[in-house]
Amino acid sequence: MKHDRTALFATGFAALLVLSACGGGTEQAAVPAPAPAPAESSAAEAPSSSPAPSAAPAGSAEVTAPGTELKVGERAVVPFKYGTDKTGTIAVTVTSIDLGSNADLASFGDKAKGMTPVYIRMTVENVGGTDLAYSSVRLRAVGPDGRGTGVIITGETPQCESESAKKDFTTAGAKYETCELQAVREGGEVGGATYTDSDEYKDDPVTWKK
Repeated sequence: MKHDRTALFATGFAALLVLSACGGGTEQAAVPAPAPAPAESSAAEAPSSSPAPSAAPAGSAEVTAPGTELKVGERAVVPFKYGTDKTGTIAVTVTSIDLGSNADLASFGDKAKGMTPVYIRMTVENVGGTDLAYSSVRLRAVGPDGRGTGVIITGETPQCESESAKKDFTTAGAKYETCELQAVREGGEVGGATYTDSDEYKDDPVTWKK
């Protein structure tokens, strides 16, 4: 399902807005009878009472620590909340971070002057197996210094179409692919992408370095 995210907010000369997830067995032996015939004996071993080891829950995975730096192509497992009633654990793999051209933003009009689009492509996986149908994940572009790009843009272009989870994104292992549109000032560089959409990561995000 595509998001119709076409709003773009910007201020300043170039229409830019600057911003400065045992038991053992027992044996019993019969006592020989007093008869002259040889005594018979029997032995029995009680079954062990040790419980069988339990398997790890399906879809379980170690959560990526806040502040972790990854390379493009690596996977982060993070807690996730969407809206007021959808929570779970997802895995995000950033597959590419590319710069487009200002011409790609023609549909945004004059507000896109002085901007270069950034395309963050990713795969999102439902790890926890909870109902996350129709949810969407947002990543943010950062400069080479790890700070924000100073530009806010939302929406999509033909080169970067945003997708949300389908209705069957409710089981462990379910996946979808999407593209996040971000931007830098014309002539600027992008250094990576960050995940901050959980309380644990707001001040110490997971970062994919380009």
